[in-house]
Amino acid sequence: MGRYVTVSAKVKRELLEEARRLGINVSELMRRALEEEVRRRRLVRLEERLRGKRDILAKIDVDEIVRLIREDREA
Repeated sequence: MGRYVTVSAKVKRELLEEARRLGINVSELMRRALEEEVRRRRLVRLEERLRGKRDILAKIDVDEIVRLIREDREA
């Protein structure tokens, strides 16, 4: 795994104390939340890129491509 860096966030003291009382591992929770958000945003970006490509792919005539491939193979 890559190198680690320290990330900090300011939260109300009461919130941190309550989280500790509830047995919440704040570091693990923050790490997981950040990983999930990064994963989610990557998927959103990928979906956006695919939407743009769909318009391009819709213009391609599949029958024409098949015909050209067959002609090429026969040549």
